[in-house]
Amino acid sequence: MLSLYFFIDPSATAFFPKCPFLSLTGIYCPGCGSQRAIHHILQGQIITGIRHNYMFLLVTVVLSYQAVIFVINKFGTKTYNNLLHKSKMTNTILVLVILFWILRNIPYFPFTELAP
Repeated sequence: MLSLYFFIDPSATAFFPKCPFLSLTGIYCPGCGSQRAIHHILQGQIITGIRHNYMFLLVTVVLSYQAVIFVINKFGTKTYNNLLHKSKMTNTILVLVILFWILRNIPYFPFTELAP
């Protein structure tokens, strides 16, 4: 699937599905711009990709942390608890996503920079 995003630009073709939430409401969801972000990141245009959806920074941190904890627990001698499995961390991430969702739909600078 990633190879499709590498070779095909989602903004230049109708091959990839459009966001149903945006189509129905006209409001950007937290995932809007993700397909374009993936395409640009795979093309090596990291900054351009992140500017399409700043949530990629949070996703990258969360997935990297998950991978490190998994590898340490799998191959290490000591077991570490995953902080992401604690309710406070889950609630914090949820608040960040909802805040991002709200802020990216405010049509005034600097919030327009969050729109895809």
